[in-house]
Amino acid sequence: MMWQCLRNKKILNFKFRRQHPLHQYIADFYCHEAKLIIEIDGGIHNNPENQEYDQNRTVELMKIGITVIRFTNEDVNNNLDEVIKVIKDHLLR
Repeated sequence: MMWQCLRNKKILNFKFRRQHPLHQYIADFYCHEAKLIIEIDGGIHNNPENQEYDQNRTVELMKIGITVIRFTNEDVNNNLDEVIKVIKDHLLR
């Protein structure tokens, strides 16, 4: 669902790339034009060790001007419209 919305450029015509390598990371979805990463986190991200890794990764990416927006699988599966709204709001800034 999420990939289809992004692949079809339904989010304000911004092009997103899936599983895009960026420095030492692989971004779930990356938009070069907006310098935006969208991460979709599964349950493994609830582990404190993974949360620390995610936080450190986000800080490193912000230092080079890239914004990271995180959603859970549940967000995407249960409330895709709200997820898309959050992304659109960021892209309109």
